[in-house]
Amino acid sequence: MPFELKYAPAAQRQFTELSSSKELEKRFKAVKKALRFLADNPGHPSLHTHKYDSLQGPEGAETFEAYAENNTPAAYRIFWCYYPPKANTLTILLITPHP
Repeated sequence: MPFELKYAPAAQRQFTELSSSKELEKRFKAVKKALRFLADNPGHPSLHTHKYDSLQGPEGAETFEAYAENNTPAAYRIFWCYYPPKANTLTILLITPHP
């Protein structure tokens, strides 16, 4: 069953900035593809999803990192959590170059 994606304000702002940048058009395309995979299956092999301990979601929710790009300088990552709990919703926290 697919997940609904919700965006934290920071992630929404980052998504909008990516979408409006001609220089980052290729990266935006990779992020959109990764978000589709994430909605369909957060464990999709190309996402390399793993728990990320340095960031917490709302109400202390566990946070995960998924790859939008790999083997690329400053590759984009998507940080997300299962929130609200027990719903088919993923909250996208950040969309950012690899920290």
